[in-house]
Amino acid sequence: MEKENIWKNYSAKQLKELEKLNQEYREFLDNGKTERECIDTIVNTIEGEGYQELESLVKAGKTLKKGDKVYSVWMNKSIAMFQIGSKPLTEGMNILGAHIDSPRLDVKQNPLYEDGGFAYLDTHYYGGVKKYQWVTIPLAIHGVIVKKDGTTVEINIGESEDDPVFFVSDLLIHLAGEQLEKKAAKVIEGEALDLIVGNKPLVIDKKKEKKDESEDEKNQAKEGVKAGVLEILKNTYGVEEEDFISAELEIVPAGKAREAGFDRSMILAYGQDDRVCAFTSMRAMLDVKAADRTICCILVDKEEIGSVGATGMQSRFFENAVAELMNLCGDYSELNLRRCLAHSCMLSSDVSAGFDPSYASSFEKKNACFLGSGMVFNKFTGSRGKSGSNDANAEYLAHLRQVLDEKKINYQTAELGKVDVGGGGTIAYILALYGMNVIDSGVGVLNMHAPWEATSKADVYEAYRGYMAFVEGAAL
Repeated sequence: MEKENIWKNYSAKQLKELEKLNQEYREFLDNGKTERECIDTIVNTIEGEGYQELESLVKAGKTLKKGDKVYSVWMNKSIAMFQIGSKPLTEGMNILGAHIDSPRLDVKQNPLYEDGGFAYLDTHYYGGVKKYQWVTIPLAIHGVIVKKDGTTVEINIGESEDDPVFFVSDLLIHLAGEQLEKKAAKVIEGEALDLIVGNKPLVIDKKKEKKDESEDEKNQAKEGVKAGVLEILKNTYGVEEEDFISAELEIVPAGKAREAGFDRSMILAYGQDDRVCAFTSMRAMLDVKAADRTICCILVDKEEIGSVGATGMQSRFFENAVAELMNLCGDYSELNLRRCLAHSCMLSSDVSAGFDPSYASSFEKKNACFLGSGMVFNKFTGSRGKSGSNDANAEYLAHLRQVLDEKKINYQTAELGKVDVGGGGTIAYILALYGMNVIDSGVGVLNMHAPWEATSKADVYEAYRGYMAFVEGAAL
Protein backbone atom coordinates (compact mmCIF):
# COMPACT_ATOMS: atom_id res chain seq x y z
CA MET A 1 0.00 0.00 0.00
CA GLU A 2 1.67 3.17 -1.24
CA LYS A 3 1.51 6.30 0.90
CA GLU A 4 0.59 9.21 -1.30
CA ASN A 5 1.63 12.80 -0.79
CA ILE A 6 -1.76 14.43 -0.37
CA TRP A 7 -0.86 18.03 -1.23
CA LYS A 8 -1.59 17.47 -4.93
CA ASN A 9 -5.16 16.36 -4.18
CA TYR A 10 -6.41 19.58 -2.59
CA SER A 11 -8.74 22.04 -4.23
CA ALA A 12 -8.15 25.79 -4.00
CA LYS A 13 -10.88 25.98 -1.35
CA GLN A 14 -9.26 23.26 0.74
CA LEU A 15 -5.85 24.91 0.50
CA LYS A 16 -7.36 28.13 1.81
CA GLU A 17 -8.99 26.25 4.70
CA LEU A 18 -5.70 24.46 5.38
CA GLU A 19 -3.70 27.70 5.63
CA LYS A 20 -6.30 29.36 7.84
CA LEU A 21 -6.33 26.41 10.22
CA ASN A 22 -2.54 26.28 10.42
CA GLN A 23 -2.30 30.01 11.09
CA GLU A 24 -4.64 29.53 14.04
CA TYR A 25 -2.58 26.51 15.11
CA ARG A 26 0.67 28.49 15.15
CA GLU A 27 -0.99 31.14 17.31
CA PHE A 28 -2.17 28.40 19.67
CA LEU A 29 1.39 27.12 19.99
CA ASP A 30 2.75 30.61 20.67
CA ASN A 31 0.13 31.32 23.34
CA GLY A 32 0.37 27.92 25.07
CA LYS A 33 3.92 26.85 25.87
CA THR A 34 2.94 25.33 29.21
CA GLU A 35 -0.06 23.35 30.43
CA ARG A 36 -1.44 26.34 32.34
CA GLU A 37 -1.10 28.61 29.31
CA CYS A 38 -2.80 26.01 27.12
CA ILE A 39 -5.73 25.80 29.52
CA ASP A 40 -6.09 29.61 29.64
CA THR A 41 -6.01 29.77 25.83
CA ILE A 42 -8.50 26.91 25.45
CA VAL A 43 -10.97 28.28 28.02
CA ASN A 44 -10.89 31.74 26.44
CA THR A 45 -11.55 30.16 23.04
CA ILE A 46 -14.35 27.78 23.99
CA GLU A 47 -16.21 30.24 26.22
CA GLY A 48 -16.34 32.51 23.20
CA GLU A 49 -18.15 29.70 21.38
CA GLY A 50 -20.79 29.00 24.00
CA TYR A 51 -19.17 26.57 26.45
CA GLN A 52 -20.10 26.92 30.14
CA GLU A 53 -18.18 25.80 33.21
CA LEU A 54 -19.58 22.53 34.57
CA GLU A 55 -18.80 23.32 38.21
CA SER A 56 -20.74 26.59 38.03
CA LEU A 57 -23.78 24.76 36.65
CA VAL A 58 -23.52 22.14 39.41
CA LYS A 59 -23.50 24.84 42.10
CA ALA A 60 -26.46 26.58 40.48
CA GLY A 61 -28.43 23.33 40.30
CA LYS A 62 -28.90 23.61 36.53
CA THR A 63 -29.85 20.75 34.22
CA LEU A 64 -28.41 19.87 30.82
CA LYS A 65 -30.13 19.04 27.55
CA LYS A 66 -29.25 18.15 23.98
CA GLY A 67 -26.89 20.67 22.40
CA ASP A 68 -25.54 22.10 25.67
CA LYS A 69 -21.78 22.64 25.78
CA VAL A 70 -19.85 22.43 29.05
CA TYR A 71 -16.28 22.13 30.24
CA SER A 72 -14.45 21.19 33.43
CA VAL A 73 -10.92 22.33 34.34
CA TRP A 74 -8.82 20.55 36.94
CA MET A 75 -6.00 22.38 38.74
CA ASN A 76 -5.48 24.65 35.73
CA LYS A 77 -3.66 21.84 33.90
CA SER A 78 -6.31 19.51 32.46
CA ILE A 79 -9.70 20.03 30.83
CA ALA A 80 -12.66 17.98 29.65
CA MET A 81 -15.14 19.43 27.11
CA PHE A 82 -18.58 17.97 26.38
CA GLN A 83 -21.35 18.62 23.86
CA ILE A 84 -24.56 16.82 24.80
CA GLY A 85 -26.00 14.61 22.05
CA SER A 86 -29.50 13.36 21.38
CA LYS A 87 -28.81 9.77 22.47
CA PRO A 88 -28.67 8.72 26.15
CA LEU A 89 -25.22 8.91 27.73
CA THR A 90 -25.50 5.22 28.62
CA GLU A 91 -25.01 4.51 24.91
CA GLY A 92 -21.54 6.01 25.14
CA MET A 93 -19.65 9.06 23.95
CA ASN A 94 -17.24 9.79 21.11
CA ILE A 95 -14.06 10.93 22.84
CA LEU A 96 -10.96 12.75 21.59
CA GLY A 97 -8.09 12.67 24.07
CA ALA A 98 -4.68 14.34 23.89
CA HIS A 99 -2.06 15.74 26.25
CA ILE A 100 -0.80 19.30 26.63
CA ASP A 101 2.47 18.75 28.52
CA SER A 102 5.74 18.65 26.58
CA PRO A 103 9.39 17.85 27.38
CA ARG A 104 11.18 20.77 28.98
CA LEU A 105 13.43 21.86 31.86
CA ASP A 106 11.77 22.53 35.23
CA VAL A 107 13.27 24.91 37.78
CA LYS A 108 14.06 23.24 41.12
CA GLN A 109 12.62 24.48 44.44
CA ASN A 110 15.96 25.85 45.69
CA PRO A 111 17.38 26.91 42.35
CA LEU A 112 19.25 30.22 42.45
CA TYR A 113 23.00 30.19 42.98
CA GLU A 114 26.18 31.97 41.85
CA ASP A 115 29.35 30.39 40.50
CA GLY A 116 32.26 31.85 38.55
CA GLY A 117 30.59 35.22 38.12
CA PHE A 118 27.33 33.82 36.73
CA ALA A 119 23.91 33.50 38.34
CA TYR A 120 22.19 30.20 37.60
CA LEU A 121 18.81 28.55 38.02
CA ASP A 122 19.22 24.86 38.82
CA THR A 123 16.91 22.68 36.71
CA HIS A 124 15.53 19.15 36.44
CA TYR A 125 14.55 17.96 32.98
CA TYR A 126 10.98 16.77 32.41
CA GLY A 127 10.07 13.92 30.08
CA GLY A 128 12.24 12.13 27.56
CA VAL A 129 14.86 14.50 26.19
CA LYS A 130 18.19 14.32 24.42
CA LYS A 131 19.95 16.58 26.91
CA TYR A 132 22.55 17.81 24.44
CA GLN A 133 19.80 19.44 22.35
CA TRP A 134 19.04 21.95 25.10
CA VAL A 135 22.40 23.75 25.27
CA THR A 136 23.35 27.02 23.52
CA ILE A 137 19.83 27.85 22.32
CA PRO A 138 17.69 30.84 23.41
CA LEU A 139 15.38 29.78 26.23
CA ALA A 140 12.39 31.41 27.90
CA ILE A 141 10.94 31.10 31.41
CA HIS A 142 7.20 30.47 31.72
CA GLY A 143 5.13 29.61 34.77
CA VAL A 144 3.81 30.83 38.09
CA ILE A 145 5.20 31.84 41.47
CA VAL A 146 2.65 31.50 44.28
CA LYS A 147 3.45 33.58 47.37
CA LYS A 148 2.52 32.60 50.93
CA ASP A 149 -0.45 34.94 50.92
CA GLY A 150 -1.90 33.03 47.94
CA THR A 151 -1.03 35.68 45.37
CA THR A 152 -0.07 34.14 42.01
CA VAL A 153 2.56 35.88 39.91
CA GLU A 154 2.59 34.85 36.26
CA ILE A 155 6.00 34.67 34.60
CA ASN A 156 6.63 34.85 30.85
CA ILE A 157 10.14 36.08 30.01
CA GLY A 158 11.88 35.56 26.71
CA GLU A 159 9.10 35.66 24.13
CA SER A 160 8.78 39.40 23.46
CA GLU A 161 11.34 41.14 21.23
CA ASP A 162 12.20 43.38 24.19
CA ASP A 163 12.67 40.48 26.62
CA PRO A 164 15.99 38.97 27.61
CA VAL A 165 16.49 35.28 26.90
CA PHE A 166 18.41 32.66 28.85
CA PHE A 167 20.68 29.76 27.93
CA VAL A 168 22.55 26.66 29.05
CA SER A 169 26.25 26.79 28.19
CA ASP A 170 28.34 24.13 26.46
CA LEU A 171 32.07 23.42 26.36
CA LEU A 172 33.93 25.02 23.47
CA ILE A 173 35.07 22.61 20.72
CA HIS A 174 38.75 23.45 21.40
CA LEU A 175 38.56 21.82 24.85
CA ALA A 176 35.97 19.15 24.12
CA GLY A 177 38.19 16.19 23.23
CA GLU A 178 37.28 14.22 26.37
CA GLN A 179 33.62 15.28 26.21
CA LEU A 180 33.29 14.06 22.62
CA GLU A 181 34.47 10.59 23.62
CA LYS A 182 31.35 10.15 25.76
CA LYS A 183 28.13 8.50 24.60
CA ALA A 184 25.41 10.90 23.52
CA ALA A 185 23.39 10.21 26.68
CA LYS A 186 26.33 11.41 28.80
CA VAL A 187 27.74 14.27 26.69
CA ILE A 188 25.57 16.66 28.71
CA GLU A 189 24.68 15.44 32.20
CA GLY A 190 21.32 16.29 33.75
CA GLU A 191 22.94 18.34 36.51
CA ALA A 192 24.76 20.41 33.87
CA LEU A 193 21.48 21.75 32.45
CA ASP A 194 21.55 24.84 34.66
CA LEU A 195 20.24 28.07 33.21
CA ILE A 196 22.46 31.15 33.06
CA VAL A 197 20.33 34.09 34.16
CA GLY A 198 22.80 36.86 34.96
CA ASN A 199 26.40 38.14 35.01
CA LYS A 200 26.19 41.67 36.47
CA PRO A 201 26.64 42.12 40.24
CA LEU A 202 24.44 44.35 42.33
CA VAL A 203 26.25 47.64 43.00
CA ILE A 204 26.71 48.29 46.73
CA ASP A 205 27.08 51.85 48.05
CA LYS A 206 30.85 52.11 48.60
CA LYS A 207 30.48 55.21 50.78
CA LYS A 208 28.84 53.18 53.51
CA GLU A 209 31.16 52.25 56.36
CA LYS A 210 32.06 48.56 56.56
CA LYS A 211 30.99 48.47 60.22
CA ASP A 212 27.52 49.63 59.25
CA GLU A 213 26.96 46.76 56.81
CA SER A 214 24.09 44.40 57.62
CA GLU A 215 24.41 40.63 57.22
CA ASP A 216 22.30 40.79 54.02
CA GLU A 217 24.59 43.44 52.56
CA LYS A 218 27.65 41.32 53.32
CA ASN A 219 26.05 38.38 51.51
CA GLN A 220 25.17 40.64 48.58
CA ALA A 221 28.79 41.73 48.31
CA LYS A 222 29.94 38.10 48.36
CA GLU A 223 27.37 36.91 45.77
CA GLY A 224 26.73 40.12 43.89
CA VAL A 225 25.38 38.59 40.68
CA LYS A 226 22.84 36.46 42.53
CA ALA A 227 21.89 39.53 44.58
CA GLY A 228 21.42 41.50 41.39
CA VAL A 229 19.01 38.88 40.00
CA LEU A 230 17.07 38.82 43.28
CA GLU A 231 16.82 42.61 43.18
CA ILE A 232 15.32 42.47 39.68
CA LEU A 233 12.84 39.76 40.71
CA LYS A 234 11.79 41.78 43.75
CA ASN A 235 11.39 45.07 41.89
CA THR A 236 9.69 43.57 38.83
CA TYR A 237 7.56 40.77 40.27
CA GLY A 238 7.50 41.39 44.04
CA VAL A 239 8.95 37.97 44.86
CA GLU A 240 11.66 36.85 47.27
CA GLU A 241 14.11 33.97 47.00
CA GLU A 242 12.00 31.80 49.31
CA ASP A 243 9.07 32.11 46.90
CA PHE A 244 10.84 29.69 44.55
CA ILE A 245 9.68 26.97 46.97
CA SER A 246 6.10 27.39 45.75
CA ALA A 247 6.85 28.11 42.11
CA GLU A 248 6.27 26.14 38.92
CA LEU A 249 8.68 27.55 36.37
CA GLU A 250 9.24 25.82 33.05
CA ILE A 251 12.18 26.46 30.73
CA VAL A 252 11.16 26.22 27.08
CA PRO A 253 12.66 27.30 23.74
CA ALA A 254 12.19 31.00 23.08
CA GLY A 255 10.56 32.06 19.85
CA LYS A 256 7.41 31.73 17.79
CA ALA A 257 6.17 28.82 15.70
CA ARG A 258 7.45 29.23 12.14
CA GLU A 259 6.56 28.04 8.68
CA ALA A 260 9.31 25.77 7.36
CA GLY A 261 10.61 25.05 3.86
CA PHE A 262 10.79 27.20 0.73
CA ASP A 263 7.22 26.05 0.05
CA ARG A 264 6.08 26.82 3.62
CA SER A 265 4.60 23.33 3.77
CA MET A 266 5.67 22.55 7.33
CA ILE A 267 5.56 24.03 10.82
CA LEU A 268 8.63 24.15 13.04
CA ALA A 269 7.80 24.82 16.68
CA TYR A 270 8.23 23.73 20.27
CA GLY A 271 5.64 21.49 21.93
CA GLN A 272 3.92 19.99 18.90
CA ASP A 273 3.95 16.69 20.80
CA ASP A 274 1.15 16.73 21.65
CA ARG A 275 -0.35 20.17 21.20
CA VAL A 276 -0.87 19.49 17.51
CA CYS A 277 -3.45 16.87 18.51
CA ALA A 278 -4.80 19.00 21.36
CA PHE A 279 -5.47 21.91 19.01
CA THR A 280 -7.04 19.86 16.22
CA SER A 281 -9.20 17.98 18.75
CA MET A 282 -10.43 21.21 20.32
CA ARG A 283 -11.07 22.79 16.92
CA ALA A 284 -13.02 19.73 15.74
CA MET A 285 -15.18 19.88 18.88
CA LEU A 286 -15.97 23.54 18.29
CA ASP A 287 -16.85 23.07 14.63
CA VAL A 288 -19.29 20.18 15.11
CA LYS A 289 -22.78 21.64 14.97
CA ALA A 290 -24.70 18.67 16.38
CA ALA A 291 -24.11 14.99 17.05
CA ASP A 292 -26.25 11.99 17.94
CA ARG A 293 -23.85 10.79 20.61
CA THR A 294 -22.44 13.10 23.25
CA ILE A 295 -18.97 14.18 22.16
CA CYS A 296 -16.05 14.81 24.46
CA CYS A 297 -12.51 16.17 24.30
CA ILE A 298 -10.03 15.46 27.12
CA LEU A 299 -6.74 17.38 27.23
CA VAL A 300 -4.51 16.28 30.09
CA ASP A 301 -1.21 16.85 31.83
CA LYS A 302 1.69 14.55 32.82
CA GLU A 303 1.58 12.17 29.83
CA GLU A 304 5.30 12.65 29.24
CA ILE A 305 6.09 11.20 32.69
CA GLY A 306 3.55 8.38 32.81
CA SER A 307 0.17 10.17 33.12
CA VAL A 308 0.59 10.23 36.91
CA GLY A 309 -0.57 12.72 39.54
CA ALA A 310 -3.83 14.54 40.08
CA THR A 311 -3.77 16.13 36.61
CA GLY A 312 -2.64 13.05 34.67
CA MET A 313 -4.94 10.63 32.86
CA GLN A 314 -4.57 8.06 35.66
CA SER A 315 -6.36 10.39 38.08
CA ARG A 316 -10.14 10.23 38.60
CA PHE A 317 -10.65 13.73 37.18
CA PHE A 318 -12.25 12.57 33.93
CA GLU A 319 -14.46 9.94 35.57
CA ASN A 320 -15.65 12.48 38.14
CA ALA A 321 -16.45 15.02 35.41
CA VAL A 322 -18.52 12.45 33.48
CA ALA A 323 -20.38 11.56 36.69
CA GLU A 324 -21.25 15.24 37.29
CA LEU A 325 -22.32 15.56 33.66
CA MET A 326 -24.63 12.56 33.89
CA ASN A 327 -26.08 13.87 37.12
CA LEU A 328 -27.03 17.18 35.46
CA CYS A 329 -28.59 15.19 32.62
CA GLY A 330 -30.64 13.16 35.15
CA ASP A 331 -28.89 9.92 34.18
CA TYR A 332 -26.41 9.32 36.98
CA SER A 333 -25.93 6.06 38.78
CA GLU A 334 -22.75 4.05 39.26
CA LEU A 335 -24.03 1.47 36.78
CA ASN A 336 -24.99 4.11 34.20
CA LEU A 337 -21.56 5.74 34.53
CA ARG A 338 -19.85 2.44 33.82
CA ARG A 339 -22.16 1.75 30.88
CA CYS A 340 -21.41 5.18 29.45
CA LEU A 341 -17.65 4.68 29.62
CA ALA A 342 -17.70 1.08 28.39
CA HIS A 343 -19.86 1.96 25.36
CA SER A 344 -17.71 4.93 24.36
CA CYS A 345 -15.36 5.16 21.38
CA MET A 346 -12.09 7.04 21.67
CA LEU A 347 -9.27 8.36 19.55
CA SER A 348 -6.23 8.72 21.77
CA SER A 349 -4.85 11.65 19.83
CA ASP A 350 -1.07 11.57 20.01
CA VAL A 351 1.76 12.08 17.58
CA SER A 352 3.63 9.38 15.70
CA ALA A 353 7.24 9.11 14.53
CA GLY A 354 7.50 10.56 11.03
CA PHE A 355 9.82 8.71 8.66
CA ASP A 356 13.17 10.48 8.48
CA PRO A 357 15.35 9.51 5.48
CA SER A 358 18.46 10.65 7.38
CA TYR A 359 17.80 7.92 9.96
CA ALA A 360 16.04 5.36 7.76
CA SER A 361 17.64 2.40 9.53
CA SER A 362 15.47 3.05 12.61
CA PHE A 363 12.21 2.66 10.65
CA GLU A 364 10.45 -0.19 8.87
CA LYS A 365 9.39 1.78 5.83
CA LYS A 366 6.18 -0.10 5.00
CA ASN A 367 4.87 0.54 8.50
CA ALA A 368 6.08 4.09 9.06
CA CYS A 369 4.15 7.31 8.66
CA PHE A 370 5.24 9.97 6.20
CA LEU A 371 4.85 13.73 6.57
CA GLY A 372 2.32 14.98 4.06
CA SER A 373 0.46 11.66 3.78
CA GLY A 374 -2.41 12.29 6.21
CA MET A 375 -3.39 11.59 9.80
CA VAL A 376 -1.87 8.49 11.40
CA PHE A 377 -3.34 5.47 13.17
CA ASN A 378 -1.15 3.38 15.47
CA LYS A 379 -3.02 0.15 16.18
CA PHE A 380 -0.62 -0.40 19.05
CA THR A 381 2.32 1.33 20.69
CA GLY A 382 4.44 -0.09 23.52
CA SER A 383 7.92 -1.54 23.13
CA ARG A 384 9.55 -4.84 22.23
CA GLY A 385 6.69 -7.39 22.25
CA LYS A 386 4.02 -4.65 22.44
CA SER A 387 4.74 -4.28 26.16
CA GLY A 388 2.56 -1.62 27.81
CA SER A 389 0.44 -1.25 24.71
CA ASN A 390 -3.19 -0.67 23.93
CA ASP A 391 -3.84 -2.91 20.93
CA ALA A 392 -7.04 -1.82 19.17
CA ASN A 393 -9.59 -4.37 17.99
CA ALA A 394 -9.86 -5.13 14.28
CA GLU A 395 -13.61 -4.48 14.38
CA TYR A 396 -13.00 -0.97 15.67
CA LEU A 397 -10.44 -0.26 12.96
CA ALA A 398 -12.83 -1.49 10.29
CA HIS A 399 -15.55 0.82 11.63
CA LEU A 400 -13.16 3.79 11.61
CA ARG A 401 -12.11 3.02 8.04
CA GLN A 402 -15.75 3.22 6.99
CA VAL A 403 -16.33 6.49 8.87
CA LEU A 404 -13.22 8.15 7.42
CA ASP A 405 -13.62 6.85 3.89
CA GLU A 406 -17.16 8.24 3.73
CA LYS A 407 -15.73 11.70 4.41
CA LYS A 408 -12.70 11.15 2.11
CA ILE A 409 -10.20 11.65 4.95
CA ASN A 410 -6.56 10.95 4.08
CA TYR A 411 -5.02 8.62 6.65
CA GLN A 412 -2.17 6.14 7.07
CA THR A 413 -1.12 3.48 9.57
CA ALA A 414 2.21 3.18 11.33
CA GLU A 415 4.30 1.67 14.09
CA LEU A 416 6.75 3.57 16.26
CA GLY A 417 9.95 2.52 14.50
CA LYS A 418 11.40 -0.92 13.91
CA VAL A 419 10.59 -3.80 16.24
CA ASP A 420 13.01 -3.84 19.22
CA VAL A 421 14.53 -0.47 18.28
CA GLY A 422 12.51 1.55 20.78
CA GLY A 423 8.93 2.27 21.67
CA GLY A 424 6.61 4.56 23.55
CA GLY A 425 3.20 4.91 25.11
CA THR A 426 0.18 7.22 25.26
CA ILE A 427 -2.96 7.65 27.36
CA ALA A 428 -4.78 5.02 25.26
CA TYR A 429 -4.28 2.07 27.62
CA ILE A 430 -5.68 4.05 30.55
CA LEU A 431 -9.02 4.79 28.88
CA ALA A 432 -9.14 1.20 27.60
CA LEU A 433 -9.38 0.09 31.25
CA TYR A 434 -13.04 1.15 31.11
CA GLY A 435 -13.61 -1.36 28.31
CA MET A 436 -14.15 1.26 25.61
CA ASN A 437 -12.75 1.00 22.09
CA VAL A 438 -9.54 3.06 21.86
CA ILE A 439 -6.91 3.57 19.18
CA ASP A 440 -3.99 5.98 18.89
CA SER A 441 -4.46 8.52 16.14
CA GLY A 442 -2.58 11.72 15.42
CA VAL A 443 0.02 13.50 13.33
CA GLY A 444 3.46 12.43 12.16
CA VAL A 445 6.30 14.48 13.69
CA LEU A 446 9.96 14.90 12.77
CA ASN A 447 12.42 15.68 15.61
CA MET A 448 9.95 14.41 18.23
CA HIS A 449 10.83 15.59 21.77
CA ALA A 450 13.46 18.01 20.44
CA PRO A 451 13.23 21.71 21.29
CA TRP A 452 11.94 22.32 17.75
CA GLU A 453 9.64 19.73 16.17
CA ALA A 454 8.36 19.61 12.58
CA THR A 455 4.91 18.73 11.23
CA SER A 456 3.23 18.96 7.83
CA LYS A 457 0.44 21.50 7.43
CA ALA A 458 -1.44 18.92 5.36
CA ASP A 459 -1.34 16.39 8.21
CA VAL A 460 -2.61 19.01 10.68
CA TYR A 461 -5.51 19.68 8.34
CA GLU A 462 -6.30 15.98 7.85
CA ALA A 463 -6.19 15.34 11.60
CA TYR A 464 -8.74 18.11 12.11
CA ARG A 465 -10.96 16.70 9.34
CA GLY A 466 -10.54 13.17 10.66
CA TYR A 467 -11.45 14.15 14.21
CA MET A 468 -14.56 15.92 12.90
CA ALA A 469 -15.59 12.81 10.97
CA PHE A 470 -15.00 10.64 14.05
CA VAL A 471 -17.04 12.65 16.57
CA GLU A 472 -19.90 12.99 14.09
CA GLY A 473 -19.96 9.45 12.74
CA ALA A 474 -18.45 6.85 15.10
CA ALA A 475 -21.12 4.61 16.67
CA LEU A 476 -19.72 1.15 17.35
